[in-house]
Amino acid sequence: MKDDLYIVMPAYNEEAVIRSVVESWYAVLRDKTERSRLVIADQGSRDRTHEILLDMQKNGYPQLEILDTENRLHGPKVIALYDHALKNGADYIFQTDSDGQTDPAEFDAFWARRDQFTGIFGNRPVRGDGKDRAFVEKVVCFLLKLYFGVKIPDANAPFRLMKADIVKKYLYRLPADYNLPNIMITTYYVYYGEKYAFRDVTFKARKTGVNSVNLPRIVKIGWKALGDFRKLKKEMKATGQA
Repeated sequence: MKDDLYIVMPAYNEEAVIRSVVESWYAVLRDKTERSRLVIADQGSRDRTHEILLDMQKNGYPQLEILDTENRLHGPKVIALYDHALKNGADYIFQTDSDGQTDPAEFDAFWARRDQFTGIFGNRPVRGDGKDRAFVEKVVCFLLKLYFGVKIPDANAPFRLMKADIVKKYLYRLPADYNLPNIMITTYYVYYGEKYAFRDVTFKARKTGVNSVNLPRIVKIGWKALGDFRKLKKEMKATGQA
């Protein structure tokens, strides 16, 4: 089957690892279609991330695309990446992050099961990014169960393979500047009974740099998310269907 795959990832101040991350994930495209792409959204980086990406694009990485977005924040970048993949005819979209915390070697197990599920989502039983973030994820999953009645082990893992047609069903329900698109897309999948699965993945500690979303900002985003959840739940009840 000739399925066009778009691997998409947001980037921000990752000059120390971006070259190795691109090299490792670009290798996944070797046995994929010519139309498959690795797309990185880089906006607002204050280091050499963008310069390195441009150099790689010009020197041996023709399937690498650099997406400029108006919004520097992680969530809107992810939405812009999904939108780009959909508008360019992707059959499958795989989203991960550019900080080197995920392992490309684990991708094939997801790809091999793409005919069985329209969405396969990573589950991080061990979090290399610390107990604080693991706790935040547990709180998020509790709130999703409370608001939407869904049982989700890991709502926000940046390791997810999704059929593009299903992403299209739900992506445009969200504002373009929405902060938590992956959480809501996972929720839509479960709430509406799409064919989905969760699969354990490793999640390494960040080797360099500082995560752009620190705990104070997580709290701020989380507080706003409560209001967003109420609004989105109301809309879901109003439509009553996928």
